[in-house]
Amino acid sequence: MVADDQVMVRAGFRMLLAGETDIEVVAEAGTGAEAVAQARRHRPDVVLMDIRMPVLDGLAATQQILAENSAARVLILTTFDLDEYVYEALRVGASGFVLKDDPVEQLLAAIRAVAAGDALLSPAVTQRVISAFARRSHRPAPPELAELTARELEVLRLICRGLSNAEIGAELWISETTVKTHVTHILTKLRLRDRVQAVVLAYEADLF
Repeated sequence: MVADDQVMVRAGFRMLLAGETDIEVVAEAGTGAEAVAQARRHRPDVVLMDIRMPVLDGLAATQQILAENSAARVLILTTFDLDEYVYEALRVGASGFVLKDDPVEQLLAAIRAVAAGDALLSPAVTQRVISAFARRSHRPAPPELAELTARELEVLRLICRGLSNAEIGAELWISETTVKTHVTHILTKLRLRDRVQAVVLAYEADLF
């Protein structure tokens, strides 16, 4: 689903995605309230969500959509460096964000990544955005962190650097399957939905 208050932006995304055999645009929304209603009706796997929308902003819409469908994945659409809500959107469960002027290939990769269950932020943007957010919002390290093994902490550190599972495997000389297992254990122990929330927690707790 594409949620943006500008008709031409929505039309552009629809045209862009129409040529992809594995992606189908099932709905559009021009307001946050409409996005919630359309998500309830169509239950999309991925939502491209503009953060600034009338009636209900993208943050509130994201919260409602994820509360009703925890399997959905929300990618925030932003112009970068001016959307304060991006930080909060990550906290409430958005799986990442894409820039409206990102290359087409990057947008498609982001959609496919989150549809597959991976959270996605490019390494440079991950550190810039989340560290900027964490400087304003610190919280004590949760006790669950003590449950992580030394290896799981190392994997979490590399996640915070923006590395993919394959890159983490190469760094630690372990298989990608083993990395996925570690990531699953980390998210389960910390009661988090995806990698982005793990990065937010680590930065907020000043873990690394």
